[in-house]
Amino acid sequence: MATSPSTPRPCSPGTTASTSPTATSPASPPPSPPACAERSGRGGMRRWGHAHPPQVPSRRPARVLRRGGRGLAWLAEPDAVPVVRVLAADEHGLDLERLEPVPADAAAARRLGGQLARLHDAGAPAFGWAPAPRAWFGPLEAPFAVPTAPRAEFSVFWAEDRLRPLAQRTAPLLGDEGADAVEAAIAAIAAGVFDGIAGQGREEPARVHGDLWSGNVLWTAAGGTLIDPAAHGGHRLEDLALLTLFGAPHLEEILAGYEQAHPMPEGWREDLPAHLFFALLAHLDLFGTGYAADAIRTAQRIVRRAEEIA
Repeated sequence: MATSPSTPRPCSPGTTASTSPTATSPASPPPSPPACAERSGRGGMRRWGHAHPPQVPSRRPARVLRRGGRGLAWLAEPDAVPVVRVLAADEHGLDLERLEPVPADAAAARRLGGQLARLHDAGAPAFGWAPAPRAWFGPLEAPFAVPTAPRAEFSVFWAEDRLRPLAQRTAPLLGDEGADAVEAAIAAIAAGVFDGIAGQGREEPARVHGDLWSGNVLWTAAGGTLIDPAAHGGHRLEDLALLTLFGAPHLEEILAGYEQAHPMPEGWREDLPAHLFFALLAHLDLFGTGYAADAIRTAQRIVRRAEEIA
């Protein structure tokens, strides 16, 4: 594993968790939880992240938060999984219900897995489609824009709209050999090898949270509750891959619950590096070379997996 960077894991637009994840391959986590201020209002909780100094116009965080609110509403629409409720949205941001955390347990984790499967099964209009016309990913004060053009094929959305822009921005941090490895991985994804699961079929657009690292699941009496999304139409493995990026409480139970609700082909977990690659490159872009070695190793794993299932 690479040495953990000193910068905290970013608070992405929307609500924010305050728990520090446990490391698992392929990336080491930041050593501290996201730095997040919070202010109560209208009986709910309003949160702003401050993992980075402000680098965008002061009005943008409120707009980003409001669009995050649309993502929360879209995830809540099928009533498949608990989602933090938006109480109000105005020019200052969002007011959210106050959630009381409880310890995670195996039963709640398995239940969350099944709920995520049902959320994904609710579908989306297209890959890349988002519930707001513009979308961002990253810390609240310095998110970067991501395209929301609807795509019929996962490979086009993931390779061209999400990965190539990050590969271009991070190339100087990777070195020539590392940049070549990343480009080879993107080429494998662009070829459509990961459009299905384990080389089988072709996935339809799923309704995904889009930033489902463990800190964006708040465990409450209602179970695992989703907060802080970057919601869009994506591949169902994206959310599961992000849960493995830094680890999650009772991860095996979550995955077992998912498979019970939506059976998976043998070897499906070997596809996960392709689906966490965007988040890993985003961390490299936001926080620097501490993530470079993991990004290169993950790229190499993607190429090997593509050769196995092509």
